[in-house]
Amino acid sequence: MSTPSAAVQRLRLRTELRRARSNAGLTQRQVAVKMEWSPSKLIRIEAGEVAVTVNDLKALLAEYGITERRKTEGLLELARGSRKMPFNEYRDVLGKEFLSFLALESSASIIRGFHFFVVPGLFQTEEYMRALVTGTGQGVSPERLDRMVEARLARQELLEGDEGAKHLVILDESILRRQIGGPGVMRAQLERLADLASHPRITIQIMPFDAGAHPGILGPFTLFEFSEDGMPDSVYLENPRGDSFASNDPEVTGKYIEAFLELEDRALDDNIGAVLRQVSEHVGEGSEDLTLPAVTEEQ
Repeated sequence: MSTPSAAVQRLRLRTELRRARSNAGLTQRQVAVKMEWSPSKLIRIEAGEVAVTVNDLKALLAEYGITERRKTEGLLELARGSRKMPFNEYRDVLGKEFLSFLALESSASIIRGFHFFVVPGLFQTEEYMRALVTGTGQGVSPERLDRMVEARLARQELLEGDEGAKHLVILDESILRRQIGGPGVMRAQLERLADLASHPRITIQIMPFDAGAHPGILGPFTLFEFSEDGMPDSVYLENPRGDSFASNDPEVTGKYIEAFLELEDRALDDNIGAVLRQVSEHVGEGSEDLTLPAVTEEQ
């Protein structure tokens, strides 16, 4: 049996620690006072934002009254394994919330996502990435931009081979119509999506404009499902300003799973590769007022 990823081990550990504190009848503030920590330290540990050292964990377990050797050793192993989180070498250009997202992405067995604004990073071409960063006025230096692109390309290694997570992706039609980086860049990006549509682990659907109001209008979201026993589903939300929210609360994730299933039923799923190639052929034709082919179920 393979060893669970660092992200999975950290998620398991934080779940166990929150349960142990609850069973001990203690609040976060009470524990922080007893441990002589700032309240924010325990909050970050229980949120999985930071790793907990072995010594700190031993002290916590003693505070919670956990003394059984097998249980203690199991939690200590989770703490040791959770410290090697993926993409930590890119902390200079990636925020902690997004690093948590990447940890879930690299550990999940099924990833479901509805995307409303731009092509998801996992599927972007390098030219599209660069045009997106520069076009949104982030004002990054050329060196920092290169570093951001390097991180995103490294992330795409998850798509290599037949092993790994299954990706179920729904793209709003606006993503296909929004020309980023000029006609050449956009054509190459649409061709990239068409190629990915035939990937054995990737399913791409398109939510057409004529679908009207639907749950995805409230904003893009990504759902992570794990194969490990006891690992709860997680949902990640992000708005155009970069604010994010993540939760593994079953009540929250359940609502988004229902929303995704509804979106799946309403989105186009036939000959998506052909549709994407047809749209790409018409990018940049004529005047600046682009007239692209309609996305219909007949295509």
